[in-house]
Amino acid sequence: MGRQRCIPSGVVMTENAPSAAKAARKFLLVVNRSSELKAAVRFSCRRALHTGGSVVLFSCVPKRDSHYFASIGELMEREAHSEAEEVLKAVAADAHRQMGIYPQVVLREGDTMEQLLAVLSEDGSISILVLGAGTGPEGPGDLVSALSGKLAGKIRIPVTIVPGHLTDAQVDGLT
Repeated sequence: MGRQRCIPSGVVMTENAPSAAKAARKFLLVVNRSSELKAAVRFSCRRALHTGGSVVLFSCVPKRDSHYFASIGELMEREAHSEAEEVLKAVAADAHRQMGIYPQVVLREGDTMEQLLAVLSEDGSISILVLGAGTGPEGPGDLVSALSGKLAGKIRIPVTIVPGHLTDAQVDGLT
């Protein structure tokens, strides 16, 4: 199982948890640097607001190959964690602006699919997985392809795939 890290304690978003009343439905949103993330964040936040739920942000840092010199590998790992933390902070701030509360944040290390499945099995209160789908010629993305294909049966909850090209008004019309 991968290592779970918390965002540094000085970051407010890790200290504010939603109230028990608002935690009835959790939307787990996979966070990365893709252009389709914006529509998925808005969708998750709007659905959480309309259903009295909350948002959980998930990101995973891949393990680096061990064939690097130890110091170079450690430096690369620290940089990858730092970058993931910065992306999570920015998305959490955007979610806070949209919902009025900070989302829960989960940062893992390891294989993204394995860690995603682990988070889903560990937190039974997560009720919907939200993924942003790329609309370009390269396809919807690896996670969307895997979870809508051969791994669909391994997920115990519905998966919502949000097309990345949706405007704010279009997302608002869906929620």
